[in-house]
Amino acid sequence: MTDCIARLSDRALIRVSGPDAKPFLHNLLTQDVEGLRPGEVRFGAMLSPPGRLLFDLFLWGEADGVVLDVAADRREALMTRLSMYRLRAQVEISADDRPVMVSWPGVAGGFTADPRLAALGGRALGERTTDADEDGWDAHRLAVGVPDPAADGGSDSTYPIEANFDLLNGIDFRKGCFVGQETTSRMKRRGEIKKRMLPIAFEGPAPAPGTEVLNGELRAGQVLTGRDGGAMALLRLDRLEGTLTADGRAVTARRPAWMAGSEPPPIAAATSSD
Repeated sequence: MTDCIARLSDRALIRVSGPDAKPFLHNLLTQDVEGLRPGEVRFGAMLSPPGRLLFDLFLWGEADGVVLDVAADRREALMTRLSMYRLRAQVEISADDRPVMVSWPGVAGGFTADPRLAALGGRALGERTTDADEDGWDAHRLAVGVPDPAADGGSDSTYPIEANFDLLNGIDFRKGCFVGQETTSRMKRRGEIKKRMLPIAFEGPAPAPGTEVLNGELRAGQVLTGRDGGAMALLRLDRLEGTLTADGRAVTARRPAWMAGSEPPPIAAATSSD
């Protein structure tokens, strides 16, 4: 099967260069930046001091610094926040206008494997010939069961572990301090993970973002973003068994294969009320 290639217009780049670029970012982000090699890509995030998710990031190693792949509509906000933390660090922060490209289901030639999951395919920076669109990529991502943090949780209301960053190579728990580290490490260490983003399936168009997912009369979570037949939802892990509904329709929560061994218990398919 030939890999599909698309340009992601909803992603944009920031270049952080200078002699202090890697240690500067290393002390801020959830990912190990000091060990990032030229040509390597890693997944991570910038959190608020209380540990909430602000920006999801792909970090591309370069000889003279790091390129950050971020949500396009959040690029200016991230550049402003990085500038606030810069103080005396010898770094330069600038926009990089190269496009972000993806390939799926495999890693096309000239692409680098997605650091979250092999099943997501590959990523690349710079123009490539395209034969698919962002909608196709979004359908593939949702089929794999991976949330889009920028759309599903990047509003300072979600903890990164709820968005599965700990299961998708987005947090290095061995690196030491980063902004929001105390809360993040405590949640993982004590098992204080009450909610996670999981894919749900249903008949027809996606319920509106924010629609409640119910287990009987109990609130089990809320729908995030989706498309016909499927969506991501932030769900309570203690209310997954039984009949789930959203917008009056039966929904089925699915634990992806890559989540095997993680905290969510086996999920029973929802049944229709008919």
